Amino acid sequence: MKKLLVICGPTATGKTSLAFALAKKLDGEVVSADSRQLYVGMDIGTGKEWGNVPIHGYDLTDPKKEFSIAQYLKFAKKTIDEIWRRGKLPILTGGTGFYIKGVIDGIPTVAIPRNDKLRLRLEEKSASELFESISQLDALRAGSMNSSDRKNPRRLIRAIEIAQWKLEHGDGGREQTLDKQPSVLVVGLTAPRDFLDKKIMIRVSERVRAGMRQEIKDLLKKGVAWDDQSMMSLGYRQYRDYFEGGVAEEVVVGEWKREEIRYAKRQMTWFKKDERVNWFDITDKGYPKEVEKLVKKWYISASNEKS
Repeated sequence: MKKLLVICGPTATGKTSLAFALAKKLDGEVVSADSRQLYVGMDIGTGKEWGNVPIHGYDLTDPKKEFSIAQYLKFAKKTIDEIWRRGKLPILTGGTGFYIKGVIDGIPTVAIPRNDKLRLRLEEKSASELFESISQLDALRAGSMNSSDRKNPRRLIRAIEIAQWKLEHGDGGREQTLDKQPSVLVVGLTAPRDFLDKKIMIRVSERVRAGMRQEIKDLLKKGVAWDDQSMMSLGYRQYRDYFEGGVAEEVVVGEWKREEIRYAKRQMTWFKKDERVNWFDITDKGYPKEVEKLVKKWYISASNEKS
């Protein structure tokens, strides 16, 4: 049977490092499930890591271009199929829960096309006006949105786009899933709140020292605009006030840290809903061995099942 290992959890829990270690031991290849790492030239702020095993999913597109969930799922499906053909284990790892869910379960609305005319009409509306529109079109969808979704014009416009399409075409949409349903093991990494908050703050400081400001300056020189989808990413969007508003860098970095901490909370809320996740606390020194034990047991069991 085909096998797919998933390593998920909030930011700063060491998912990629664990994925590299397991890939080396199990002859695997890593596939990034991070919506920020797919942009060329956005390395420091997104925390790209490289190891001694192949990793796929970095540098998929120009930061001046938009990148959709449909594009990611097409990439992930093709890449995972190729890893299987090479007889290796794909290890999907990252903190973008929507990407991971899409790969494992498929997303019914992923094939619904963008409506450029509708987007043009909506782009000048405020987030509150967009939320009012989706509330009228699809009250159930509006009610399921968290506070972050309700303030995000891009997500609200996509929700309106989907709701409008359904009104015109019915509740369809082709799911994009893997050709063969694999045996999936989901490992989740977590940590006590205070520990993780401190880890996030330290990591942000390290990225600032590594040259985050210069990385953004280089992107702007290459024509990347503040309103581009890529620059909405955490860490990058906070620096707009520094470059355009004259706000001190320490203030910008402080806001970045606070937003990363809030993001980690939202990630945990998302992943905790999935009962398939086997959770491991990274403050437990023996957790890597426990993860390896679980993975090897699953790997052997899945290998003994017929494809």
